[in-house]
Amino acid sequence: MSEAPSTSSFGFRDVDAREKVRLVRGVFDSVADRYDVMNDLMSGGVHRLWKDMAANRLNPQPGELILDLAGGTGDMARRFSKMARKVQQRRGGPDATVMVIDYNAEMIAAGRKKGGEPEMTWNVGDAMNLPIPDAVADAYVISFGIRNVAHVPTALAEARRVLKPGGRFLCLEFSRPKASAIRAAYDAWSFNAIPAIGQAVTGDRDSYQYLVESIRRFPDQKTFAKMIEDAGFGRVGWTDYSGGVAALHHGWAI
Repeated sequence: MSEAPSTSSFGFRDVDAREKVRLVRGVFDSVADRYDVMNDLMSGGVHRLWKDMAANRLNPQPGELILDLAGGTGDMARRFSKMARKVQQRRGGPDATVMVIDYNAEMIAAGRKKGGEPEMTWNVGDAMNLPIPDAVADAYVISFGIRNVAHVPTALAEARRVLKPGGRFLCLEFSRPKASAIRAAYDAWSFNAIPAIGQAVTGDRDSYQYLVESIRRFPDQKTFAKMIEDAGFGRVGWTDYSGGVAALHHGWAI
């Protein structure tokens, strides 16, 4: 595991790593109640398709322990729970357990308000220091959250630690469009429209300015895949969605 640096990126700024934790908490405290509405507005609802494809790739099964990191509103966990239950109804087997884990208590509270599924549990926890024993999880998924941690290699090492041998790792995250025309259009939308929509809907422009800046600071697909390999995962690859606007990285604990 790489030694954690003293600084970390917060949008286009570099700040003390401990300060980033506080700043990111403030962002999500501010936007929690309107987070899902903003996701629909920012992506035109396309994020739902990306999440459906990621859930299908995971293929949740009865009896599995699935960790849904940065999962505060439960969007992904509901998908996993329903999919595992459908398989269980056909084939039998024990219930799956889907642990929603998010650093931000306000996001967990927003998720609880929306309701959950019987397989789901709600937990406040740190992706860089998970309160989970070694080698117990069948799958680890983090969606649109890895870029918000203070030190990505530490979070990846924790993911590897808690997974059983052969466990699945999936990370759905905004990424780097390959075509210059898509990249230019996406940049124009991100930097001009998204902060303005955030101001209109949540009254908080700065949080959405941070979010679009954090996307630009995040490594491209190939660089992030190498980071996953360095954390001890095998068969690492990715699938681009919407021309690379988002990407699903995947690997296996070996």
